[in-house]
Order: sequence, then structure tokens, then C-alpha cells
Amino acid sequence: MKTGAAFRPRFAALVLAAGAGSRFGGRKLLASYQGAPLLHAALAAARAAPVAAITVVTGADADGVADAARAFDPDLTLVHAADHAEGMAASLRAGVASLGPDVEAVFVFLGDMPRVPHVVLGPLAEAVAAGAPASAPVFGGRRGNPVVLSRSLFGEVARLTGDVGARPILQALGARVALIEAPDDGVLFDVDQPADLGSA
Repeated sequence: MKTGAAFRPRFAALVLAAGAGSRFGGRKLLASYQGAPLLHAALAAARAAPVAAITVVTGADADGVADAARAFDPDLTLVHAADHAEGMAASLRAGVASLGPDVEAVFVFLGDMPRVPHVVLGPLAEAVAAGAPASAPVFGGRRGNPVVLSRSLFGEVARLTGDVGARPILQALGARVALIEAPDDGVLFDVDQPADLGSA
């Protein structure tokens, strides 16, 4: 795992893996993708980011997701979002609340996004290190994931509710969000149904 020493402030990564995957039929993050659990592709992207630590937020199927995460890297931190049924905001709140006081910015990865292009990760970090309150990749004019949130936004994360993730925070920031052009639609693509695995 990279130390993140080249970046100030110190970065961490959250991988949100708490959803029930109801449209998929359940156990989505454990479905096979390129010979491994789908979750592993998101974890590989997090590991490629300039971060000092990775935290996986579990919820539905917590034991299975935790086992898959540990199989990828036994040194990962696991945090359980007890109120995960509320939606993505609950897992994001739990993840950010678990971060230590030395973490000044956090990447937010989604466990069902297996094709994030790793080349966008450094520029996303650099934009926040240079002073942007948040950064996000864009492709074809659409904002995607992962996003990076500076510590100045952690209080707003704590007030999020529902199944929206960081979207309201980014919308409120408007042009203050640093947008990084992505080379492909991997910043937009997520797996919702089993058929999506074939196009991943």
C-alpha cells in the first residue's frame, strides 16, 4: 500500500460496500468479476490511489463482504454501518466518522464500480492538495466517481441523509469542485444487474 508521503494533506480511501444489491438479486459485491469478487476491482483502484490507508464500509452481507475484503488485503480496516438500510449516506457517514484526526482528505470509492481508470487518481489528489475543497472525475460532461473530499467537508458528510452519497455536497460547492477529465467511462460505469458484469 502506498504511503501517500508525496501528498500533503494526508489522504485515506473509503470503499463503500454496504449496499444490499437488491436489483442484482443480492450478494452483488461477491459476484465473480474477472475471476475474483467484484469488490476486489474497487479495492484495486483504492490501492492504486495515493493514500495511506483503506477502509471498507460494510452493511448488508457484512460477513461475506468482510471476508472478501480481507482476502484481498488482510491489513484493510473494516467499519460496519449499522444503519446501512438508510442508503449510501449512512455508509459514507460511518466511513468518514472512523477516520483518524490526521486524515485531511478522503477518496470515496463505490464497491460496485470495477473499471475506475487508475490514471485519474493522482490528479484528483493533487487538485485537493492544491486547495480545492473537493475533486471529481468527469467523462462526456458527466461527473463520476471516485470523488475526493477535504476535511473541511467532513462536518457536512455527518449531516447527510438518504441514498445520495456526497452529491448534495458537491452540488452546493458548484464550480469550486475541481473536475478531472477521465480517459474512459469507467468513472461512470457501475454494476446494477448480473448482465452488467458482461459489459464490464
